[in-house]
Amino acid sequence: MRRYWTRLTVALVATAALAGCGLGGSKASEDTGGAVTGAVKGKVSLQTWALKPKFTDYMQGVIDAFEQKYPGTQVDWLDQPGDGYADKVLSQAAGGTLPDVVNLPPDFALPLVGRNLLLDVGQADPALTADYVAGGIDAYRFPGHTGAYGYPWYLNTDVNYWNGDLLSRYGLDPKKPPTTLDELIAQAATVKERSGGQVYLMSRKPGLGDFANAGVKIMAVDGKSFTFNTPEAVALLDKYRDAFKRGLLPQDVLTDKYAGNAKLFTAGTVAWTTGGANYIGSLATDNPTLAPKVVPSPAMGTPPLYVQGLSVSAASKNRPAAVALARWVTNAGNQAAFAHLTSIFPSTKASAQDPFFARSDGSNAGDAKVIAFASLAKAAMLQPVQVDGAMSDIVNQQIALAVSGGATSQQALDTAVARCNQLLSQ
Repeated sequence: MRRYWTRLTVALVATAALAGCGLGGSKASEDTGGAVTGAVKGKVSLQTWALKPKFTDYMQGVIDAFEQKYPGTQVDWLDQPGDGYADKVLSQAAGGTLPDVVNLPPDFALPLVGRNLLLDVGQADPALTADYVAGGIDAYRFPGHTGAYGYPWYLNTDVNYWNGDLLSRYGLDPKKPPTTLDELIAQAATVKERSGGQVYLMSRKPGLGDFANAGVKIMAVDGKSFTFNTPEAVALLDKYRDAFKRGLLPQDVLTDKYAGNAKLFTAGTVAWTTGGANYIGSLATDNPTLAPKVVPSPAMGTPPLYVQGLSVSAASKNRPAAVALARWVTNAGNQAAFAHLTSIFPSTKASAQDPFFARSDGSNAGDAKVIAFASLAKAAMLQPVQVDGAMSDIVNQQIALAVSGGATSQQALDTAVARCNQLLSQ
């Protein structure tokens, strides 16, 4: 993604220097806040990402209902294919043709916020914080910028999944799985000892999300530097290095050849993995005999939050209709209907009492759905959106070096922070 947004910044700098080139001139770069008032009428454009053809009927129904609720409105719905979406948004932003309402995950929204191309919907819609879950809104708040720049649309998170059969076989209680790293390490030692090293409980190295859950501040408040080389991060890496040295993780877990804990879980050689709320359903296809034995539990610490949202262009010539449309698409009823069609969760507070999400049918898959939905109340984005692919590679390489003993934890973290800060400054 870094190359997309580097090109976007260059393009925006160039086009912003040209008066009247479709970015709304100085007004678009200055007038990005304030409550939006006025009649909801006229034409307004909506861009989604890869919803056709599977969800055409659903979206068209939402649009038709909006036009009926607000007579005189006309929605121009654009749906872009999955591949190349970042390039498309880049081109639209640089050319001043960004739709009035556009589907942007937080990492796509950030560079546009930096150029004042998105509306602060927190100011435009004073009811935002009252109606949507805090984590979803916070995903569209960015360091160095005041306000919120997107309506959270649909959410997801991770759940822990345990092989109940393996835990029982090695003397552990599937109804009391680990809830902390220390408990995980202790039970991993039990599994190793009693399985003769044939089965693992731990099967992945840590990442930035684990640091965040350990109380590590990943970035400075202003978002201009990384700060995760702290004593807390060192202590966490030291625990993983010790566990790796004791053989509690697969030997190839630090290499590019590692199959991944999800595949090993499916094969029955690993007793723990993480996944979305629908994981057991997909597992039933890959390993139908294992799926009924799986026990779900909440993610350890703060659950990770995955967000899609709708942002409003600051250059929109029809802000009242744009804000109303973004709120309409993301309201409780429309989000619930969408969630019934696919494996996502709504972001509105009003959805909390919906029995479809809040009650299990008694199956382990139903339990997982309820656990995931309940987790959204405290879920948060654990990895800053500023982290791109190149930075992730650096962090992963240095973590692997520390866990393997090739460098001290402090050395590895210092190197990762220095190199990521260098990329960030570019």
